Amino acid sequence: MSKNPAETHHVDKSEREPKELELQTRMERIGRKILVLSGKGGVGKSTVAANLAMSLAQAGKKVGLLDVDLHGPSIPKLLGLEHQHLRPDATGGIAPIRLAENLAVVSVGLLLDSAKDAVIWRGPLKHNVIRQFLADVAWGELDFLVIDSPPGTGDEPLSVAQMVGRDARAVVVTTPQDLAISDVRRCISFCEALSLPVAGIIENMSGLICPHCGEQIDLFKVGGGENLAEEAGVPFLGRIPLDPQIVVSGDSGTAFVEQHPHSPAARAFAAAIRPILNPHGEADAPQLTEDLKEKTVMKIAIPIADGKLAMHFGHCEQFALVEVDETAKEIRSTEYLTPPGHEPGVLPRWLHEQGANVIIAGGMGERAQGLFEQNGINVIVGAPTENPEEIISAYLAGTLEAGQNVCDH
Repeated sequence: MSKNPAETHHVDKSEREPKELELQTRMERIGRKILVLSGKGGVGKSTVAANLAMSLAQAGKKVGLLDVDLHGPSIPKLLGLEHQHLRPDATGGIAPIRLAENLAVVSVGLLLDSAKDAVIWRGPLKHNVIRQFLADVAWGELDFLVIDSPPGTGDEPLSVAQMVGRDARAVVVTTPQDLAISDVRRCISFCEALSLPVAGIIENMSGLICPHCGEQIDLFKVGGGENLAEEAGVPFLGRIPLDPQIVVSGDSGTAFVEQHPHSPAARAFAAAIRPILNPHGEADAPQLTEDLKEKTVMKIAIPIADGKLAMHFGHCEQFALVEVDETAKEIRSTEYLTPPGHEPGVLPRWLHEQGANVIIAGGMGERAQGLFEQNGINVIVGAPTENPEEIISAYLAGTLEAGQNVCDH
């Protein structure tokens, strides 16, 4: 494999036919191809592509993630692969980078010596690079190939759509505001012109999840993506809310849905892949349905003193661990546990071991909040001094009024 695909030589017709057969053979080993598109830059398309791929892998599917955003490859940074490089495999093809048991990644960014290097290629050269990625990468048998395309309707998405063959679908990403919708509407027309079926539209950055109370704030308004889906007659796959931890996860090189699997945004990604996993509504994956349903079940920890929420989590006598089903908005079980001695870092680790995903507290310092986040536990502070049942009922109903980060410590 040439380190720089720009060195790909011209091929005549006699050479092209075996290469076409090789490409076709590779594509036939892949079940479904998902092209993540957007007519607009800055809508979080690469973040959506990375987290969709990870969500599919978490659902037990074998997934490849191909980044063909040749001029702005974001996937290596988002997934912590910046210092890795693609290498030839034993057969002379390209070996993808194995990120997880069920997820492999390829990006032009994994061919560059430095993240500062610019890719300055014209259309025919970009076409050849994409063909090389599709034909030469040793993906093996895949259930899904998720392809992160650059914004717009130019060379890269056109080349991919023409090469991937059958069983390809587009997932179109937008944000709610009218300016983005106008550009994304052209992306839908692009898919129609190429006879590329649209699996659905995702409305990204749809409301901000407050890190203190968990309530949603509609920063950019909501509903634009859903309205476009209705107008275009294509499925609406859901809204992904803004979450500050999405930025933190991306900057740290960890897939958000892996680091915060029970957050509202991660559950939105899990909901978005359901129609992709089961496009015709066939009942061929009962265990998968149970696995996805399990993502809506979470454990909430509440520090308790005298039967009510303790003002400071370190002063509590017990923790109420409440298992809830957020979809059904019901409490499944409650248990009371006596915590170990309160020393820095002990309670976050202990609650993580108990399976807690969220802690609702009265007051908590920033350092402690950071330790809980590192253990995959979302923090809500400023909750009222009520009994656990009242707090959980308000949380499930979306009426929990979290005030200031109070602390009697």
